[in-house]
Order: sequence, then C-alpha cells, then structure tokens
Amino acid sequence: MRALIVTNMWPSPQNPALGRFVRDQAEALRAIEGIELEVFAFPPGDYARAAIDLRRRFRPARFDVVHAHFGLTAWPAAAVRAQARVLTLHGTDLRHPRTRLLTRAILRRQDVVGVVSEELARELPRGGAGLRVEILPCGVDTHRFRPIPRGEARERLGLDPDRPCLLLPADPARPAKRADRARELAGDVALLALGRVDPDEVPYYVNAANAVLVPSDHEGFGLAVLEALACDVPVLATPTGVHADALAGVAGTLCAPYDPEAWAAALAPHLAAADPRVEGRAAAERFSAERMAQRVAATWRELGSRDAGPG
Repeated sequence: MRALIVTNMWPSPQNPALGRFVRDQAEALRAIEGIELEVFAFPPGDYARAAIDLRRRFRPARFDVVHAHFGLTAWPAAAVRAQARVLTLHGTDLRHPRTRLLTRAILRRQDVVGVVSEELARELPRGGAGLRVEILPCGVDTHRFRPIPRGEARERLGLDPDRPCLLLPADPARPAKRADRARELAGDVALLALGRVDPDEVPYYVNAANAVLVPSDHEGFGLAVLEALACDVPVLATPTGVHADALAGVAGTLCAPYDPEAWAAALAPHLAAADPRVEGRAAAERFSAERMAQRVAATWRELGSRDAGPG
C-alpha cells in the first residue's frame, strides 16, 4: 500500500514540538509491513503554496490513500490523486472560529473522517451524520515517555532534588489549558510548565514532577495525561478528551471537574511523598503510537480492499 500523509503539524528546527505526535505516528506506520509511506509537511498557514508544491511533486503519482492531518490541510491534499482520502481532526480545526467553516466544507470529500476522541466526534456537524467517522488518535511514544528516576530528572533540569514541584504540561499562554487553575492549586509549590521545551526533554519534566496537572477546559485527545501515565507519574485531569478512559482504575490519579478543595486533597499525598508514583504505564500502552498506527493501517487497508473490488 502506498500512502501519503499531508500535514501542517510537523517538527521543525524553529518549533521542534509542533506535531511531534504526528511524526511519531508516521514512524510507527513506516514500521508496518506492506506500507510504503511518504510525508509532505509544510508550515502552518500557506495552504495555496502547499497545494502548488504537492501538485508539482506528485503530479504523476497516484496513492492508495492520502491522509491529511488537521482540517485545513485536506484542501491542499486534494491536489494529489488518490484512491481514498482520510482526514484526521485534532480539535482546533473544529473549535477555532476561523478554521471550522473551511474544515466542515471539506469533510464530505473524505472517505473517512478521523477524530482523536469520542468527545471530538460529537462536535462534528450534526454529530457526523452521513460521514464515516472513526477514532484515529496518534498515540503516545512509550519509548520516549518512560519512568526515569526522579533524582536523575531533577538533576538534568537543575532542580532542587528535595523540593516538591508540579508540572503544567502545556504553554501557560494557551487559555484553554487553564494555567490559572494550576497556579491556584500549586500555591507555594514550584510549578513547571512547557512551552518551547525540546520534546526530548519533556520526559524529564514529567518525571521530575510530584504530579502532572491537566485542568483544561477541553482537549481534543489528551496526550499529556498519557505521557504522565507512561512515566508512572501521578496526574490530575478534568474529564475531557480520553482522560476518563485513560485514568479509569489507576489508583493515585484523579479525573474530575476542577474543584480546588477536591483537587488539593487528591494532590496532598503526592506532595508529601519523596518519590510518588502510580501504576499507569499499562493504561498508557493501550494508546501507544504503535497501537494507534495499527488502527490507522487497518482503516487504510479496508479502504484499499473496498476500492479494489472483488478479485
């Protein structure tokens, strides 16, 4: 099967964290026997240029499947010939007022509309009626995100080895991530945050923290929760994206609407412990990049089988 991924979510020297999860999925797909994968990545914004470049680069080609990541990228992806088209929506493409109209306009040209969570599926126009909708998240890299001794992580980051700290695994400037809630909960405890942190350093931030705080208003998927679980680090999160599913049954975690008193009570044992851990890795592995890539590959193969017809 010959496939092309088209995306404006892809790491660059200027922004190494952008779309790292899309790259993780592409690498996992390349490892699956029988898939010949190419990737066309372009900077966010220049969709007309992307369409021209795609047409020039792949003019004689015809792919079994062209898979676009992020709603607006489906427009330039249409410049490439394909037997089947898949689009994965990640959240902002349905929620941002300037992009959702254009995203919705391209949905019915797709053979499969992928969403990264059941919650996001409910935000499709009329709940996705008339569309073939599948849950196709990218997944967590459980090789990069793994338990690292807390002392080692803090030493790498230059943190006090004996002083508790917490992590907001997002850029505090993004309003939906609710840094205000994290600051309220942290109080006098040091609160780390991620912004333009190199993705290879993020596992050290996760493992350095006594707990990871994800008090978001909404999430498309919830990758940060899975990254914490993969590191066996306690995590407190609001019930959005896949949080409730991922955290179900993992002792020492919390998935509940934000309430300062309830969250503080759940957090207190982790702040008091010298090396707080939870048994979260098995839960994270259900959403690993490899397993999610297998799900995508199965969708691609089914589309190819359908288009090939009998015999």
